[in-house]
Amino acid sequence: MVDTQVRPSDVTKFPIIDAMLNVPREVFVPDHQREAAYIGETLDLGGGRVMLEPRNFAKLLDALAITPADVVLDLGCGLGYSTAVIARMAEFVVAVEDDADRANLAQELLSEHGVDNAAVMNGALAEGAAKSGPYDIIILEGAAEEVPAGLLKQLKDGGRIGAIMAEGALGVARIGYKIDGVVNWRYAFNASAPVVAGFEKTPSFAF
Repeated sequence: MVDTQVRPSDVTKFPIIDAMLNVPREVFVPDHQREAAYIGETLDLGGGRVMLEPRNFAKLLDALAITPADVVLDLGCGLGYSTAVIARMAEFVVAVEDDADRANLAQELLSEHGVDNAAVMNGALAEGAAKSGPYDIIILEGAAEEVPAGLLKQLKDGGRIGAIMAEGALGVARIGYKIDGVVNWRYAFNASAPVVAGFEKTPSFAF
């Protein structure tokens, strides 16, 4: 996977390559999907949750430039794969899942595999986890039509947020940089993923 999907996508930073080589992706998917764990496409985990395709996930990590001193908020961690990878690169990861059973299983899997610098919380993804913030990095494991303003408040000044933005039939990954309290979004690369519940565009009223 790393040699055929990640490195060819110009992701070559050692911390990312090392993390993705050392976290067994197949452990963090439902048993019946283990054979599909390494395919080069978004994997549907059920219940509205997906595992981003390796290329998109790696490029998001690359663009976010996570450091060992960063505290990261991982929204929609599924069964914990993204959190396990990020935990090898960051100081601590707070993951949020909106399904209690999935959150509990993710925490169990992370503990079983020695990930002791991460915690999984159950709650609405769009609300984040304000009590554990603010965060240096926020990452969304899926797409957004818009990002709630309350979530951006959980990002430290100087911090970064990464998400795939659904724009019409296509999508692009963007990185938001918070400077003086304002988040400015910049294009990172082309990508697509299903829109995560809570990140839909607010309907406008027409008269």
